[in-house]
Amino acid sequence: MKEPKGSKQTEVSRGRFSGRIGYVLAVAGSAVGLGNIWRFPYLAAKYGGGMFLFVYIILMVTFGFVMIVSETALGRMTKKSPVGVFHSFGKTMLFHFGGWINAIIPMLIVPYYCVIGGWVLKYLVEYLKGGVNLLAGDDYFTNFIASSGSVEFWFVMFSLLVFFVILAGVKRGVEQVAKVMMPILVVLAVFVAIYSITRPGALEGVKYFLVPNLENFSWMTIVAAMGQMFYSLSIAMGVLYTYGSYIGKDVDIEKSTTQVEFFDTAIALLAGLMIIPAVFAFSGGDMKVLKAGPSLTFITLPKIFSSMGIGSVVGIAFFLMFLFAALTSAISLMETSVSSFEDELHWSRPKCCLLMGVVMVMVGTASSLGYGTLDFVQIFGMAFLDFFDFLTNSIMMPFAALSTCLLIIRVVGLKKIIEEVEYSSAFRRKKMYSFFLKYLAPVCIAIILISSIANVLGWISL
Repeated sequence: MKEPKGSKQTEVSRGRFSGRIGYVLAVAGSAVGLGNIWRFPYLAAKYGGGMFLFVYIILMVTFGFVMIVSETALGRMTKKSPVGVFHSFGKTMLFHFGGWINAIIPMLIVPYYCVIGGWVLKYLVEYLKGGVNLLAGDDYFTNFIASSGSVEFWFVMFSLLVFFVILAGVKRGVEQVAKVMMPILVVLAVFVAIYSITRPGALEGVKYFLVPNLENFSWMTIVAAMGQMFYSLSIAMGVLYTYGSYIGKDVDIEKSTTQVEFFDTAIALLAGLMIIPAVFAFSGGDMKVLKAGPSLTFITLPKIFSSMGIGSVVGIAFFLMFLFAALTSAISLMETSVSSFEDELHWSRPKCCLLMGVVMVMVGTASSLGYGTLDFVQIFGMAFLDFFDFLTNSIMMPFAALSTCLLIIRVVGLKKIIEEVEYSSAFRRKKMYSFFLKYLAPVCIAIILISSIANVLGWISL
């Protein structure tokens, strides 16, 4: 096996987290985002409630654990961002592809992510202004995303928040924001969840979400849970490589990964308890309302909030929490992109931030105008935002994850990764890690990729 090149010389000048807590909160902040608050509840509602939750947790503590540990260990071993990690072990086409696909994914995700973050910011401002009934209007969300000027404005506002945090650096920006926002996010999530589950009729929703029922199980439950795990845990986005490169040898990778798993699951549970019981209480258990899909957050929930006695307060709390979740994830995606530019171009952080800002404006503007001025442009029947989401999450991320597996199995070697983890960890799940990475991870990745392509071609419905 080739030894990673350049790991020593970059460690001194490279940004670093202050310690394990800063790292865990930053990774948890990356994991806890739109995937948990927006995507997880509607997928759980659509694909079996408790069965979806059960399958998701099983996949997270196996497949998810393996991928988090792998990417983090490679990042710490090389002290590089994704491109540098792969180049440390070779310069052939395989290494170029594996490194750059992991680096490009966050560059494509963060612009459209900021568009959705802009939607969240807009809703929060409207709730603060007392517009609880306005937001509950039948066509409010549709008219809003079609109003190109307004959507573009809120996209820019959200992007600027992210931009200034990244400009501040790893410790003073990324870590400090995570340390402040994550505890507040948890408190707000607990408040909204308690209020939701105490509504009349909500307990049926709690039962549907928490109790596995085999009658609700299908093959699509596994496929959807697997795809959600990628999205939620920041796997195959280059984030974990980058954040791994910011930690020292004293950070226990296994323990930190377990804490991230716990944090991610806790927020996913709270998100489900915030939304699914409230929908049950509001609709009387109408499955059509429950399975509304992505519109659940921006169309169904505002209607529920408007029917509550303190709907404005709950709406403010929910969208403030949603904003914090979106910000922490967007920050991690942009940090990964900026770090890749710093490593490969050898530019200063401000110049790399500016370059990423240009990318964000180009891709983000197309996404923000995709339902309005540019709605006549469709790619495979999808608007720009939907297309970028499909391209990154359903096509590029499985390839990125597969390249990581191949790098470890064929080049680095499991022994070297295990040694890296055991430098600061007992690595109690070592046998499971080795077995899953060698035999099951590639199968899971292939299932996600094939299912996603079959879905866009209309062969199956996700």
